[in-house]
Amino acid sequence: MSPFRPAIDPGRRKYQNPEAILARIGLETGLTFVDAGCGGGFFALPAARIIGKGGKLYGFDTNAEALSDLRRLAAKEGLDNLELKTGNAEETVLCEHCADIVFFGLVVVHLQEPVKALENAKKMLRPDGRLAVFDWKKKLTRQGPPLEQRVSEGQVVDFIKAASFGGITIEDNGPYHYIITARP
Repeated sequence: MSPFRPAIDPGRRKYQNPEAILARIGLETGLTFVDAGCGGGFFALPAARIIGKGGKLYGFDTNAEALSDLRRLAAKEGLDNLELKTGNAEETVLCEHCADIVFFGLVVVHLQEPVKALENAKKMLRPDGRLAVFDWKKKLTRQGPPLEQRVSEGQVVDFIKAASFGGITIEDNGPYHYIITARP
């Protein structure tokens, strides 16, 4: 077991600023955003704030307790633009052709069937929507999970291509992460 616990790492925002990451993938007011593997809301809460009352956030995770925490935090902030469901990415389609962005933030390593999960993401995206994957570089770094748990940019691109996405871009996001975007 790894001692890496991202949910309780107090320095996490130093190397994973959710607002900056969400801005970089094009999230803005009024959009519909799907957070696949949203957990306790590290990305979902800032996303809900950014999209505002005119936007909609769909989130899902296999951890019902984390979703309960997210609901509680959202209610505390008066955020009512979230719809959350317990489920995994291989079996969950929250809406069809409704999302402007489907986001996988640090979850690819947890997918049992990455291509199937990405195919489901494609079903949720509008024709002009965008898939965004934010994850750890597959190199030894001071932060993050063990190297053997990381998924390389090349592996993720292969999964995305197998799910029939196009317009793939890979961006460096500092010393620890990459962002890959694609179009349906």
